[in-house]
Amino acid sequence: MAVGTVANMSVSVKVEVLDDPPVNDWAEFDHVVEGSLHVPSGRLVVMGCTDYEPEAARFSVPEWARVRVAKSNLDAAISSDLEADPEEPATTEYMRIQVWEAALSSALVLKRWRSKGVE
Repeated sequence: MAVGTVANMSVSVKVEVLDDPPVNDWAEFDHVVEGSLHVPSGRLVVMGCTDYEPEAARFSVPEWARVRVAKSNLDAAISSDLEADPEEPATTEYMRIQVWEAALSSALVLKRWRSKGVE
């Protein structure tokens, strides 16, 4: 599964492996999607496109998982793009990845972000 970002810069990522489906807290985020993922090894690797795979974060997850990705601060991140300081919270793109056990089901867009300044 690949998850894109809105800007070409550092992104703050938080991963949560849950026992149950998460609550609906979409109001806190700009964009929220979810989909099923088959993980036969039970090990999920989370890494950016420039990360070194042997050093990437790994998480124990169920063989069939549901993954919800919620993103926030997207307008600020996309407007600053490469000009942004990766240590500046005001222009950082935030991503939360939640994973829990669930049977295979269709991908969903739960909340769609529409950029205020870029089409």
